[in-house]
Formats: sequence, C-alpha cells, structure tokens
Amino acid sequence: MVSSNYMNNNINLPKKGVTWRSTNKLVKIMNDSFYDLPCPVNLNAWWSFGSMLGLSLVIQLISGLLLSIHYTAHESMAFDSVVHIMRNVEKGWMLRNAHANGSSMFFICIYAHIGRGLYYGSYMDKTVWFFGVHLFLLTMAEAFLGYTLPWGQMSYWGATVITNMLSVIPVVGEGMLRYVWGGWTVCNSTLKRFYTLHFLLPFVMVAFVFLHLFFLHEKGSNNPLGIDSSTMCIPFHPFYTVKDLFGYVCFMFFFMYLVCVDPELLGNHLNYWPADPMKTPIHVQPEWYFMFAYAILRSIPHKAGGVYIMFLSIAVLYLIPSLHSGKYRSLCFYPFNQLVFWVLVASLISLTWIGARPVRAPYIILGQLLSVIYFSSLLLNPPSLWLWDKLVEYPELYVSRPVDLKWLKCLFIFKLLKLLRLKKGVRKWADKCVKA
Repeated sequence: MVSSNYMNNNINLPKKGVTWRSTNKLVKIMNDSFYDLPCPVNLNAWWSFGSMLGLSLVIQLISGLLLSIHYTAHESMAFDSVVHIMRNVEKGWMLRNAHANGSSMFFICIYAHIGRGLYYGSYMDKTVWFFGVHLFLLTMAEAFLGYTLPWGQMSYWGATVITNMLSVIPVVGEGMLRYVWGGWTVCNSTLKRFYTLHFLLPFVMVAFVFLHLFFLHEKGSNNPLGIDSSTMCIPFHPFYTVKDLFGYVCFMFFFMYLVCVDPELLGNHLNYWPADPMKTPIHVQPEWYFMFAYAILRSIPHKAGGVYIMFLSIAVLYLIPSLHSGKYRSLCFYPFNQLVFWVLVASLISLTWIGARPVRAPYIILGQLLSVIYFSSLLLNPPSLWLWDKLVEYPELYVSRPVDLKWLKCLFIFKLLKLLRLKKGVRKWADKCVKA
C-alpha cells in the first residue's frame, strides 16, 4: 500500500531482510500498513486519535451486533426490548451503555481528528481528506439512525424534527419525506427502515475506512511541520504502537467511566419515557455531538435558510483544501491563524452549549453571534494566510544584510505600506531604511 519510492528513499528505516512478513502476500500487506509502515519522526499525540477512531469503530460494531440479537424493531416493542436488554440480558446494561457511550467517544475522537487535520494542514492531501469527510457524514447519519431506535420520547420527536428538514428541498422534498416515513408521520415503517439502514451503514463505513487508509499510506502521513518527511521516517512499530497503546489506555479509562459509573452523563433523561406522538417535549434536542449544528439551525428564523446554513456548516469541510492560500501547510508558521483556529474551536464548543439551552433570550442572540463567529473564522483563514506570507517574505535584495530588531521593524512597515499600495510612503520609508 505504501509507495516503494517513499520506503526506499528513507534513510532511517531498518534494512529489510527476507522474513515471513515480507514473503507471505497477505501478511505483507498488513506488515506494510501497520508494522513496518514508515512514519514521520515528529508525529505528536494528536495523531493517536486516528487509531482511537479505529478502536471506537470496532467497539461499536461488536456491541451493535450483540444488541441486534435482542432488539425488536417494532413501534410497540422497541422501547420494551431495550428495557429487556438492560434488565434481563446477562451484562445487557453494560452492552447497551457501551454502545450508547461508544458513539460519544467516537465523536470526541473524530472532532479531535478533524481539528488536527485543520491545524496541521492534512487537508492538502485532498483524496484522503475527502474520504475522511465522507466518513464523517456517514458517522453522523449512523448516529442519528441509532438515536431513534430506542423509541423513547426524544428518539421519536428527534426523528420527527430531523426528517422534516427534507421538506425544504424544492419540488421533491415532500415526496422524499413521505417515502422516508413510509406514511404520513413517523411510524412503524420509519422505525424498520431506520433500523435496516443503521445495520447496513457500518459496512459501508468500513469500506470507506479501508479506502481512507489506502490513500493515506500510499503517500504517507503529514507531520506537525507540514514539510516533506520522506527521508526522515521511522517504522510504525515499536515507536508509534507504544504511543497508540497509551492512547488506548486513556481512551478506555474515560470510556469505562462512562459505561460503569456515569452512563447518563452525555445522554438525555427524556429518552427513558416511551414515545408518545400526542405529547411533544418542551425542548426537543439531539445528542450533544449534533448540538453545534442544531444551534446554528435555530439561529436562523427562516426554516429553509436555517437548514441550508446548518448543512453548509458541515459541508464547508469539502471547501477547506481549495481555500488554503498559504505557502506552508501547517499553522505552526502562522501565529495569527493559530488564534483564528482556537476562536473556531471556542465557537464550536460554545454553540454546543447554546444548543442545549432553551430557545429564549439571551440564548437566541448568543447563538446568532456565535454562528457568525464560526463562519467568519473559516472565511478569515485564507486571506490571513496570504497576508502573513506577504508580510514575512524577505526581499532577495537584502539577503546579505544583518538582521536585527530595528531592521525587522523597518521591513514590517515597508511591507505593510506596500500592501496598502501607498507608493509615496513606500519610497520615503525605503530610503529611510536604507540610510539607517
């Protein structure tokens, strides 16, 4: 899977002998992907979240398969089957808590993984990035489908609100909504369709994971500096297996705390009431990992506009590679953009908190303000990258001149005047700097 040039040109990898790992074709694929995989020497802990996502996927697949043995996809029995799993099935409470909280752990890891990609410029490998965004959207769809299956109050009304978004699609929206429901409202047919899709989508996700890894290993991983590291690599084992094992230990500690000590920390107590189509909850809200999108949705007073803006807040990830305008991939070289990045993270966390608040003042205006900050930080990034490159670009004419604080000040003001196209000011300042 890894290109031969990438491996052969690297001076830091141990020379390969004839081993059973290199002679067996099937084992060789696994060996080149996980054992002798050449990795940049300077990867930090943020790269461990990719491995943690693999662990999360395995946990969800196994726990989901075991839960499907006892679950009944029928509107009159779904809620009772979940109660049966919790009370009567051996270790069923642990199984259900593991699956429910496993989705939260999955999203914690995936948000950290995306954040690392944005900060260090991993999105410049477009094929890998696009498959990652595909996986993110599939994960969101899978989580929504799974949230409806317990058929509690929040499950039912959450499904009603989210599926109603289809009605904003011109011409075909109403027809699509009726087809998804299988009737005139959320009903037994809806539950069966969602259960079928929830069971099948993980296999599609696994296929996308393999494609994501295939294209990643073909070119090699990015690194914190965002520079070419093909001649400065070390094998994945033992250097990064140890780091990933430490990440797994930290992951399992927090995961088992959620499963065994506080399983409802990230849940919603209203889902312990059976679904009642005749009684609407005061505050219908999704799971915490969708709260930021929900806060953006309700910040727009127009229904169709809110839905479009909400989807844009997620689909904007597809545009990130095209919006990059800097000379370097990583934000390590862009101090101002580091600040912009953390403003983006803060706005995302704040929107998540706003989404859990009631729809009333001052949360409405705060949600609108944070939505503006969220999109502004994304739009501000490209021009600020270009501007910083222009400001720090060193003229070839003065390469031999000694660099000191006074000279850097002169150079900075010269660049600023040039960017503002103040020709007279540029000439005067240049003469002053040369004389100095």
